[in-house]
Amino acid sequence: MAAGDGDGATTMDGTTDLSGKPAVRSKTGGWRACPFILANECCERLAYYGMSSNLVNYMIDRLHQGNAAAATNVNNWSGTCYVMPLLGAFIADSYLGRFRTIAAFMTLYIAGLVLLTMSAAVPGMKPPECADCHPTKGQNAAFFAALYLIAVGTGGIKPCVSSFGADQFDDADPREMRSKSSFFNWFYMSINVGALVASSVLVWLQMNVGWGWGFGVPAAAMAVAVVSFLLGSKLYRYQKPGGSPLTRMLQVAVAACRKSRVPLPADASLLHEVASADGKAAIEGSRRLEHTEHLRCLDRAAVVTGDDSMVNPDPWRLCTVTQVEELKSMVRLLPVWATGIVMSAVYSQMTTMFVLQGNTLDPRMGPSFKIPAASLSIFDTIAVIVWALAYDRVIVPAVRRITGHPRGFTQLQRMGIGLVISIFSMVAAGVLEVVRLRVAATHGMLDSKDFLPISIFWQVPQYFIVGAAEVFTFVGQIEFFYDQSPDAMRSMGAALSLTTNALGNYLSTLLVVIVTAISTRNGGLGWIPDNLNRGHLDYFFWLLAVLSAINFVIYLFIANWYKYKATAPTAPVLDIADGNN
Repeated sequence: MAAGDGDGATTMDGTTDLSGKPAVRSKTGGWRACPFILANECCERLAYYGMSSNLVNYMIDRLHQGNAAAATNVNNWSGTCYVMPLLGAFIADSYLGRFRTIAAFMTLYIAGLVLLTMSAAVPGMKPPECADCHPTKGQNAAFFAALYLIAVGTGGIKPCVSSFGADQFDDADPREMRSKSSFFNWFYMSINVGALVASSVLVWLQMNVGWGWGFGVPAAAMAVAVVSFLLGSKLYRYQKPGGSPLTRMLQVAVAACRKSRVPLPADASLLHEVASADGKAAIEGSRRLEHTEHLRCLDRAAVVTGDDSMVNPDPWRLCTVTQVEELKSMVRLLPVWATGIVMSAVYSQMTTMFVLQGNTLDPRMGPSFKIPAASLSIFDTIAVIVWALAYDRVIVPAVRRITGHPRGFTQLQRMGIGLVISIFSMVAAGVLEVVRLRVAATHGMLDSKDFLPISIFWQVPQYFIVGAAEVFTFVGQIEFFYDQSPDAMRSMGAALSLTTNALGNYLSTLLVVIVTAISTRNGGLGWIPDNLNRGHLDYFFWLLAVLSAINFVIYLFIANWYKYKATAPTAPVLDIADGNN
């Protein structure tokens, strides 16, 4: 029997079980561990979207803030939620590991949700409901303290959960590697199942039953998430933290600068590396990385000179090839990361321009029910669920038969397809806007505040196309950044991918500011006036479509340039104590 086969075979990626022993493949990880992680993510996202989707209305209705102040407070809080993943990722990769980091930040998360519920329900803590009353400083302090505890909690969890779930599959096993690709599809779908319940049931609860219940249910959902996560402890595989990744990368940069005039050897095998028969690196929880020809200037950090002591080398003068390749891997990710910003800007239109467009359309469903324009994002959620299932069960098997690639498409191909699809979402929105403007003109409703005689459901195609783009690009991005980040820096890679969401929002805001400044010169109404019937929102959609097309062309060059990470082969280990050798 092969060394890596049988019930006693351990994983070859350095993962351990709960007791710290090498993880036995037949007893830990894989799909047996994933239901606990997916249930945790679904409940956590339900909690997050359940309290955030309607947050601006709470600030306006209960805290009596103006529209601008409420929007600014929500934007500041959202920005913090997407900055905090960098902190959570650093702690996970450097010190605590992903499991302990998730558990620690969940404590803060639940504390924030409980305090938020109390601030909305407990007499004395909740703000007065009368129109002319204002909350006290203490009530405001309790609310914002709760809000930012939640921001720290969710930020610490975000980059770790997807990476921890992917840790349950061994890259060295072909079957588990295919399952890992499926895991990311199911992970993203679990996010959207939670969001679907939050944006429908919980928003209704907040508006019709009360904010105490509306915030209390997310707190209860988060408690379920914690229980679900901890129940799987004995089944999980754990990656050991490898120490500060920032220190290691800085050491490479300093060492390369100090040896900037040292010639590079023609033979890369002469570069410094710690010998290891099992393919593991000197960095805790990491496999050795093979040398690549990209960014060769950094190789100088691994050149051995007469001034270097081989007994106890100075890490600020001499680094290993694996350490150099860690920095190379992160630098190579940056161009791919940058191309995700435009896609995130397209995605952000669902909460801004799509809603403004929908506010002018006929929202009636039957004789009495009207659907709010903001609620149409539910079709994006439904599209993600449908496309994620179709991708995993139909598209991948079909493409795999053609390409022979275990994932069907390569990760870069998958993300590229999503970028192309995102272009068509802007085209669909632009076409609808052209039709909308023509209807407004032909019906003499250019200055009317009434709904135009166009059903709001004509917006569904653009939401559905955005959902399809998400499944290809965003899910592919999560998988790509996990897979291509060094073993000891995978939480940092996940955090990096999350920052495209924040930057996409900032890009969208910048475009609106620039477009408004240019189009309103000489007294013009501009593309996006308060009365959209007199504007040209279609021009803004065309602009995003053109930017998306240019972004895709740039992406093609980057994808062609990119070199996938290569790890040294690892030697399988048998768990002798198991008795199945």
